Amino acid sequence: MKKVYLFCSAGMSTSMLASSMQKTADEHNLPIVVKAFPLQQLDEIYEKEHPDCLLLGPQVKFLFKEMSTKYTALGVPIGVIDSLDYGAMDGEKVLKAAIKLIKQKV
Repeated sequence: MKKVYLFCSAGMSTSMLASSMQKTADEHNLPIVVKAFPLQQLDEIYEKEHPDCLLLGPQVKFLFKEMSTKYTALGVPIGVIDSLDYGAMDGEKVLKAAIKLIKQKV
């Protein structure tokens, strides 16, 4: 079971996107769990759950370089959710992007 975790400033709109992504994963019988969290919980969630992919909401993309350095060194792919896909709440496109990140790691 792969874990794709989304992080943004508060976790509110990102949780709606995570639900859409989870629905898509379930419809395609993909062994993926998608959850959303506030950014300040990232280190704590990583320590507990060791997700397979981290996605940052567009509103916190300015932190990507710093987060990427840290988590890429730990072997975790990290990306920024495309702002158009985020705005459209396009769970399928964002899920595809997450799967692509996970596959690039392998």
